[in-house]
Amino acid sequence: MNCDVLIVGAGPAGIFTALELIRRGSPVGGPGGGAGLRKQKKIVIMEKGSPIEKRSCPKIHTKKCMNCKPYCHITTGFSGAGAFSDGKLSLSCEVGGDFPDLIGRPAAQELINYTDRIYLEFGAVKEVEGIGNDDNIKDIRRRAIKAGLKLVDCPIRHLGTEKAQELYRNIQGYLIEKGVEFLFDTECTNLILGTSRLQSSVEPLVRGSPLENSVCKGVRAHDVGKAEHFDVFAPVTIVAAGRRGADWLDHICREHDVVHESGTVDIGVRVEMRNEIMEEVNNALYESKLVGYPKPFKDKVRTFCQNPGGFVSQENYDNNLAVVNGHSYKEMKSRNTNLAILSSHNFSDPFNQPIAYAQKIGELTNMLANGHILVQRYGDILDGKRTWQDELERSSVQPTLSDAVAGDITSAMPYRAMTNIINFIEALDMVVPGFASAETLLYSPELKFYSNRIKLNSSLETNIPGLHCLGDSSGWTRGLMMASAMGVLMGRVLG
Repeated sequence: MNCDVLIVGAGPAGIFTALELIRRGSPVGGPGGGAGLRKQKKIVIMEKGSPIEKRSCPKIHTKKCMNCKPYCHITTGFSGAGAFSDGKLSLSCEVGGDFPDLIGRPAAQELINYTDRIYLEFGAVKEVEGIGNDDNIKDIRRRAIKAGLKLVDCPIRHLGTEKAQELYRNIQGYLIEKGVEFLFDTECTNLILGTSRLQSSVEPLVRGSPLENSVCKGVRAHDVGKAEHFDVFAPVTIVAAGRRGADWLDHICREHDVVHESGTVDIGVRVEMRNEIMEEVNNALYESKLVGYPKPFKDKVRTFCQNPGGFVSQENYDNNLAVVNGHSYKEMKSRNTNLAILSSHNFSDPFNQPIAYAQKIGELTNMLANGHILVQRYGDILDGKRTWQDELERSSVQPTLSDAVAGDITSAMPYRAMTNIINFIEALDMVVPGFASAETLLYSPELKFYSNRIKLNSSLETNIPGLHCLGDSSGWTRGLMMASAMGVLMGRVLG
């Protein structure tokens, strides 16, 4: 198969690359040709999962994770994990990763504003959370400062899980109508490299090496569940594999000498408590983004993905790794609020496998829970004991992840990360009284795989000409909006 633009991954970054290419078109005949005439490039999007209408988690009916094969519908398919997440669009460039460091904060904010308007065109709600309520926000910020924490201002457009799926269904239909070709249930296994006189401006390949003057010609792939491979060729290949594809992309970078650096890995827990505890923050901010550097290690620790009236959920990655996440619906609500507390860890030479490090922590935790998610009461952690199921059943905070296994998360969590989390929770209790209640629930493992930061030039191209990397798997973004905005920039560069 041949095309003009090949996109690996139908998450937000890939989707918005295609959207912007369609909106802008491309000059006929290239530079200097066409006299104003424009045509659409042939765009192919390759996605391991299913179209959005075929994505369905059986847990709605079974009440327990079925460990679906060949992939988890929560993390894989059109729109990526975003379709089944809380659907929160962060409208500030201060939130969502390091992409502003690559292009500058004013440019990043302009892209976010533009991308937000596209979301509105496809059905995003007009209401914005986290604005107004100035007096309440000032009180929360004052308490945060006293606790040694920073409250990050970030307006939120909350889609809700069911509304997010509806919106992305609209986008999928639009892309198909405009001629984008989708290869669903298709897994990319490797890059196809050829030779050329072209040279990337990122970092020259070592002269005389086997990869000198190499360019990316496309990818090798196969239908999920089948062994026979086929090739897709394109002058432009864009890898936007999301957090789920971060480990795969790390292997690809090592195999083909794509210049990258080991970045940050986030290790943490999902915290759940009654809505009454979080009521003030929920009403004023919807999502409180708090950052601290607790002693003794002074690592960055932050809250992430707060879900008022939400539900804790399980996601399954390759190698049967189960991790915890959270989401909330626009209409259906629970009695609880959940959010992540993430401890950021940076590694120095000679260690260069942060993703594998986080996976090992997840595997140990899964082992203790027999393949499920572990849950423990905060008071039991402080008392140095595990949580028993009968104790959990008597608690006022009932877990919304019904098949989570009561146990001891400290048996698998590294000392440094656990110390960071406990000290951060104690600080949060000064901002939100009752947060450090004995019955507050902690779920593990909460892991974020986006640590492989790839070196890119202003065209978002790697050191291998023809190969571009976007979104969370590139290490530059974290979340729906920033990944979408990065895709828009890619579309502008190619258009």
